[in-house]
Amino acid sequence: MKPLINNATEIILLIFLIITFLQSGVDKISDWKGNLSWLKEHFSKSPLKNSVPLLLGIVLITEMIAALLCIGGIYQLLAENKTVFAFYGALFSCISLLMLLFGQRMAKDYEGAKTIAIYFIPAMFLLFLLQ
Repeated sequence: MKPLINNATEIILLIFLIITFLQSGVDKISDWKGNLSWLKEHFSKSPLKNSVPLLLGIVLITEMIAALLCIGGIYQLLAENKTVFAFYGALFSCISLLMLLFGQRMAKDYEGAKTIAIYFIPAMFLLFLLQ
């Protein structure tokens, strides 16, 4: 019980990131064609228009790695009181969000970029806590 109490903030933030990235990754896998179609339209007037399938794959892989590392991070925190997986989960989460932010800015979707910034704050805070 002590590791849970001592790391409550980190665990709650890891759960937040797991929900965020696992759901996003599963959605991309289960509706690849729909996501790809929407994103091709979204980026049709940006310099990224010809790279959408590749970039979607890269984002998917990064999000799933982030989610899996966060899951491992919770286990490692509770079982061993270590933060290696949690730290890398937070780091991959921040990298994923920066990639998404870059894409939204390139597409000139400034409202979408604002939304990503909201997710970036807890991810960055977790990274700070785990340093």
